[in-house]
Parts: sequence; C-alpha cells; structure tokens
Amino acid sequence: MIHTISSFLSAGVGSMLSTMGEEGLIEETVETVAETVLPSFWPEWTEFREFMIRLLINVVTVAVVVHAFYYPKIKRRDYYFTFTLVGLSIFMLIYLMGGVKLKVGFALGLFAIFGIIKYRTEQVPIREMTYLFVIIAVAAINGLATRISYFELIVVNLIFIIALAVCENTFWVKHVPSKLITYDNLKLVAPDREEELKADLEQRLGLKIIRVEVGNVDFLKDSALVKIYYEPVMDEFGTIENITKGKRL
Repeated sequence: MIHTISSFLSAGVGSMLSTMGEEGLIEETVETVAETVLPSFWPEWTEFREFMIRLLINVVTVAVVVHAFYYPKIKRRDYYFTFTLVGLSIFMLIYLMGGVKLKVGFALGLFAIFGIIKYRTEQVPIREMTYLFVIIAVAAINGLATRISYFELIVVNLIFIIALAVCENTFWVKHVPSKLITYDNLKLVAPDREEELKADLEQRLGLKIIRVEVGNVDFLKDSALVKIYYEPVMDEFGTIENITKGKRL
C-alpha cells in the first residue's frame, strides 16, 4: 500500500516537473522567436553608423558623377533625376537586403537586370546607358562590400570619379560632332569635288567642316543624304546622328 502511494506521488511530481519544463521551454522559444522576428525600435548604433557612413559615401560619389560630369554637358534634368534616384535605390535595396543573407549571385543578377534596362518612352543613348551602368556599379559596391574598410571603399569610389574625369576631358580624346543633312546640290557630291562640297557646306552652315560622307542619292528628288563632321562650337555630343531624316538646306 505504502509502495503504491509512493509510486503514485513520484509519478505526479515527475509529471508536474515535466509540464513545468515544457512550459518553460515554450516560453523561452516564444521569447526567442519574438526577439528574432520583431526588431526593436532603436537600431544598433554601430550598425546604424556604418549604414550612414556608407550611404554618405554613395550619395557623394553619385552626386559628383551626375552633377560634375554628366549634367554640365548634357543639361538634361530627366536623366539627372533618374541617375540620382537609381543610385540611391540600388544602394538601399542591396544594403538592406544584405541583412537577410543576400547572396552575391542574386545581387549580380539584380545588377545585370538594371544594367540592361530599356526605357520604352525613348531610346536611351549609349552615353546615358554608360552613366547608368556606372551609377549601378557604385551603388552595388557600396552596398555589398561590407568587409572592406572605409578607406578602401573611398579609394574605390575615387577611382570611378578619376576615370570619369579622364574620359570626359577633351584634352585626351577630342570629340568630333556630326550631323545628317539632306543636301540639294548633286553636282558637288562627286568624289573629285569634295573640297567644293566642304566649302559650300561651310558657307551655308557657318561651321568648320572636317570630313564629309555621302550616303543615299535620290535623283528623282535631286537630293543626297550627307553626313558632316565638324569642329565643335562648344561641348556638344552628336546625338543628331541617331536621326535618319536630315534637314533640307
């Protein structure tokens, strides 16, 4: 009888302790999940400081690239707007998604998608696409390269800026703009009268002609499609060469 009672009490105490252990384990698990899923209101100041420093480096680099190199020559506010926001958006997306174990393969895939993006409103010139590619590259590096020092990161951004400064400098490579013109004097398009053709174009256009290329000749309309290369009056880029219909003189 006594043995039966002691066995019953032992089983009850064991069951109670087991239940208390399970409840404690459940409470501990809930607290752990809550701490993992629900972020605190205030950030870790060390991580926040790193984020702000990298954001500042990215913003300054993008601003120098867009405002100092691109905009002074093109004066297009739409691309200024696009480049600035794309640089900021890519950095935010990559850096913040890096907190959830963003893999390099996915980041490079995202980089490639934005790198080959096509706008449906108009054909994006190759120069604008190059600047867009540079902006995406800078933002991706600033967002992904979290294992290098700030000094190394600044040096990498300076390399981009120096490369753009060298490429944009006309001292190294001189830009020769061009225009497509529908020319109406077929007598001067012959190869042996090139100098007379250049002189006539210089007189009528007021430009210093460097070279002339004669394209399609239409005898019915008494006109020819002529592409001229001339000395630039200012810092300009020959986007007119993308237009197939010339302007009649």
